[in-house]
Amino acid sequence: MKEKKNWLGKVVLLIVVIAAVAVYFLVPGVNKVMNKVFAMFASGDFTVVRDFVASYGAYAAVISFLLMIFQSIAAPLPAFLITFANANLFGWWQGAILSWTSAMAGAAVCFYIARILGRDVAEKLTSKSGLAQIDTFFEQYGKNTILICRLLPFISFDIVSYAAGLTSMSFMSFFIATGIGQLPATIVYSYVGGMLTGGAKLFVTALMILFALSALIVMLRKSIYGPGSHKKKNRENMKWILTTIRKIWRSLEPLERKHQS
Repeated sequence: MKEKKNWLGKVVLLIVVIAAVAVYFLVPGVNKVMNKVFAMFASGDFTVVRDFVASYGAYAAVISFLLMIFQSIAAPLPAFLITFANANLFGWWQGAILSWTSAMAGAAVCFYIARILGRDVAEKLTSKSGLAQIDTFFEQYGKNTILICRLLPFISFDIVSYAAGLTSMSFMSFFIATGIGQLPATIVYSYVGGMLTGGAKLFVTALMILFALSALIVMLRKSIYGPGSHKKKNRENMKWILTTIRKIWRSLEPLERKHQS
């Protein structure tokens, strides 16, 4: 019975994917909008995301919701840019609610894609190396991985969700840990996003590093008191985190340049 459900789920997802690809290539309007979305993600500038969402007027919240889900599934972009844009556009607490609920929906979709279609599909939608990196987190920290990674907003949201779907973790455990783990960051980033101006680069980066340090403390404790075989992996994880912090600093440079001009 379980195998039949998995087979049916694979067929449904395959039909959805084929339909989406067909619409992208055959409907000029959709093709144009999607190309605009890809260019927006590539810019790394939250103001571009904000302006794109705002251009849909009364449907802006719906577009933002769908954009967060799309980002979770296919785009290698940290969700905090959309969170900033939502807060800046709708107000900090309204933006926080929108960002949190849409991120939860995106996480659920990613989890079930990996759970139903398996690792090969998850690697194609993310990256083999990125997924392997999150796997080491799960090996060392178990279910706490979800809480740790949600404190690191520059870690790809989708990769964590896909990786969780490949484990034996139940969906409810994943969903609760995701909701709890991302709520504090969503509130803080939404509050900051509502006040963001061009000169906020240093403050925002410091805020991210603060969250990163809280997770690093957990990792260091595990490294010191855990088995010796994990120490090398912990050093690799911390090196990776520091590298991603530098990437975030660079992603906020368009915001700083806009302020200076």
